[in-house]
Amino acid sequence: MAALLQGSIWSSQSCLSLQQSTCRDLRKWTVEASSSVSSASTSNTLSSTTSSSSNDLSKGFLMGPFKEGELSRPPWTGDEPLSRLVSAIISIKPLFALMTLAGRQVFISSAEKKGIPWRKMSQECLASDVYKEKDILEDKSIVYPDYYVKGFHFYSTGNLSWKAASEVEAATSSMIIRSIPFAKSLEEGIKILRGNWLQAIENHHFAYSGGKEIKDILDVGCAIGISTRHLADRFPSAQVTGLDLSPYFVAVAQYKDKKEAATGKQREKPIRWMHALGERTGLPSASFDLVSLAYVIHECPQYATRALLKEAFRLLRSGGTVALIDNSPKSKAIQDLPPPIFTLMKASEPWMDEYYSLNLEELMYEVGFTNVKSVLTNPRHRTTTGTVPFDS
Repeated sequence: MAALLQGSIWSSQSCLSLQQSTCRDLRKWTVEASSSVSSASTSNTLSSTTSSSSNDLSKGFLMGPFKEGELSRPPWTGDEPLSRLVSAIISIKPLFALMTLAGRQVFISSAEKKGIPWRKMSQECLASDVYKEKDILEDKSIVYPDYYVKGFHFYSTGNLSWKAASEVEAATSSMIIRSIPFAKSLEEGIKILRGNWLQAIENHHFAYSGGKEIKDILDVGCAIGISTRHLADRFPSAQVTGLDLSPYFVAVAQYKDKKEAATGKQREKPIRWMHALGERTGLPSASFDLVSLAYVIHECPQYATRALLKEAFRLLRSGGTVALIDNSPKSKAIQDLPPPIFTLMKASEPWMDEYYSLNLEELMYEVGFTNVKSVLTNPRHRTTTGTVPFDS
């Protein structure tokens, strides 16, 4: 640790400033971070620059194109001096404990200031009849991989808790507001973020599937089913399956569906919910036309991302499409995040360095996908798509 904190790592004035501010007054820093959530979201939104190879994917987008930064990835990730410093700070257990408390305070308070009743939404979920759905869906034979049982998102047990499951909806709404700062409302933000993502999927499939209809969809890492429902709404004739490794998350997803159905809003083709490993689903080969991973792989080490892509390739029919939406390493908005925010992000995401150092497009080609394309579908996130070739 001492060696890491010496030498060239301290030559950067920004690194020194970050270290001093963290150690001196984390409470004050939390206030700054909360303010930065708003200020960092109000710039770096529109530009004439988009990701390479994106022209055919961005047709029909709502707003955009969006700004790319000058770097290939954020300067606070990987083996850069600033990244090493932040990682060193996070490794100090007393500081990490304070960051955990500070991080939750930042994200909850900033969400509630934007009109998202975070704590109320969580309490309503926890007070419902959701618990019996876990008993119905849970596959107790599953052995959770080591990467999944690490603490992240400021939860000591990661996604394996009712607390985490009860807060997904509020956290997702807050993320959308931060990601689409120019939207006049949450509803408009949802329309842009989800609409551009779905449009990129549709554009890719139309261009490279050979005219195949999307009849079966698998949403891997579906959480409580927010992305899954958007897929079902966009492709109403398809049979949609939502799969997640957290039995708590899919329990909330199924409970919400049952609650909605009780009001007479039953879908013509109800969504199927599964508790399973995304890397080993147990589902039949060549049984889907679209496999989606929405905001999944930034929570995974690289070996797990490879395994997820291999399983998606196995599950897709020839001409089928895989689609991943996640943080874009080239996003100017992400590259320009202020120190308090990116430090809290790294504290809550143990696999962030691996994610930002991954060449996703190259990995997808290695797995066997063709026509791999990436496009910024909002200021912070890229949608990356690929096709299973017809000769596979």
